[in-house]
Amino acid sequence: MSDSAKVLLVDDRATNLRVLEAAIAPLGVPVVCADNGDDALKIALRGGIGVILLDVRMPGISGLEVADYLLRLDQTRDIPIVLVTGIGTSALAQTAIDLGVADLLVKPVDPWVLRVKVSYLLNAGRRGADGRAARSPGSGARP
Repeated sequence: MSDSAKVLLVDDRATNLRVLEAAIAPLGVPVVCADNGDDALKIALRGGIGVILLDVRMPGISGLEVADYLLRLDQTRDIPIVLVTGIGTSALAQTAIDLGVADLLVKPVDPWVLRVKVSYLLNAGRRGADGRAARSPGSGARP
């Protein structure tokens, strides 16, 4: 695991932030939280972020807008973004694919699956051959 890369958790609900943080705590990676899209952008632009777990539906700037902006900038386009949503639809999945996010998870998220995805994205699988963020693995069977 990268010693310096932080995981940025973004959700407008404090309870959801705590759930995500508790789920990845066993990985021992530093976590930074934001409760809105504007703060998420500021944090990501400062650097040091290895993965972003980003709520889709937030007041103000949405998670999709945050992802679209970050994936267009040279300095942030390689940060893997995992969209986290309470309502997963095929239209949302298609939008996520079109944006180039690493994955889309529907709440409630299985903590084991979340840890696997975050660990994968922070480690060797982080970059694809074309320099874009690698797609995270499917949940598959548990060991």
